Amino acid sequence: MPKAYITKRTVDAATPGKVDAFLWDDGGKDVVKGFGLKISPSGRKVYIFQYRMAKPGAADRTTPKRVTIDRHGNITADQARERAKELATMVARGIDPRQSELDEAAASEEAERQAKERGRLEGELAFENVAARWLDHYENEKPRRPSSVTLAKLVVERHLKPKLIGKPMPHIAKADVQGVIDAIPAKQRGMRRAVYAYARVLWTWAVRRDYAPANLVEAIEKPEAPEARERVLDDAELLAVWNASAKLTGPFGPFFRLLLLTGQRRSEVAGLMWGELDRATATWTIPASRAKNRAAHIVPLAPEVIAELDALSLAAQVKAEAEKPDAARWPKSGFVLSTTGRSPISGITKAKAALDAAISKARDDKPLEHWRIHDLRRTLATGFQRLGVRFEVVEAVLNHVSGAKSGVAGIYQRHDWKDEKAQALKAWAQHVKTLAAPAKQSNV
Repeated sequence: MPKAYITKRTVDAATPGKVDAFLWDDGGKDVVKGFGLKISPSGRKVYIFQYRMAKPGAADRTTPKRVTIDRHGNITADQARERAKELATMVARGIDPRQSELDEAAASEEAERQAKERGRLEGELAFENVAARWLDHYENEKPRRPSSVTLAKLVVERHLKPKLIGKPMPHIAKADVQGVIDAIPAKQRGMRRAVYAYARVLWTWAVRRDYAPANLVEAIEKPEAPEARERVLDDAELLAVWNASAKLTGPFGPFFRLLLLTGQRRSEVAGLMWGELDRATATWTIPASRAKNRAAHIVPLAPEVIAELDALSLAAQVKAEAEKPDAARWPKSGFVLSTTGRSPISGITKAKAALDAAISKARDDKPLEHWRIHDLRRTLATGFQRLGVRFEVVEAVLNHVSGAKSGVAGIYQRHDWKDEKAQALKAWAQHVKTLAAPAKQSNV
């Protein structure tokens, strides 16, 4: 192989051939064995260092290895020689420059990977960011009841996020979530159950997207369910609620009376829209999007309910300054129960407190035993039983897909109980009316 003392002059003078050519360092006072210049057919000149490593326990050497120092032009011949000296020293010490180079590259690559993973854990996979994406998915993936979305947000914002903020999802342990549940007072069984349920849904979603390695919530013992509510208002209490509702301002009195007369869910009555009502057929059609079980539901309207709606319609027309207000002509759109005209009523908890205060005052400061709005629905169902309404009709009025309407029976039982529902609701409304006017006898 050609040899010469590698300097700028000899490097500039080297000419390319048809194949790679090599010029090895020789002839100078500080020659470095293995230091050389590689000349490619394209004219590219690169400084190199070639060496052999001794085999462990043997005097002979391995096959030669070669490392690239740098391209001529990026560094000078003298700089390349100094680097070659460093590489030769490494070989003398038993350090393989090529392997060291590979190790450094691997270490650099691993450091870069860890930095990216750290950034992903602290950013994309931080609990609060994953939870925000899940909430958006939960709310918009498919139609859900507003109350479900509201509860999901409450669970995340009030319970999970304060304890888990900043923690990467893959690093959250079972004990972390268990701690969130345990921090909720034991008497709040319903909230414990809700946190467990929504956390489980969140983690299931996260696992499917590789945000978490496993659904650790499934390994947590399901919190004890709240005790089943059995509160049913008796006739005297029912009358107290009915009479006190007249003391409430705005649409809240009609709200409680419609709950009591129809037995429908609080959210369904609060969100009632004129477009869902048909005065000609005396029916209220709750669309599937607003029904808890996602099943559209027709509610027959008793005369007492129509009277309430007529009054609300007339008030709406007067407020809108209609030329000829007519209670029998209901609006075509808008919310039936609203304080703004643009959204359904809110502040129901405060309205319930005002109702309780009115009841207590009318009873000489003797409040009713603790009751909830949902108890009105249970009271209607119990009242139906007292009136001799058959179980299937009760379920149909309440829009329950259970009992007689579930399973195989639900598949083959297509009778909608329309007439029976109308009769039952009319009888119940007459019963309530009789309570409010005891001098008039009911033939029910």
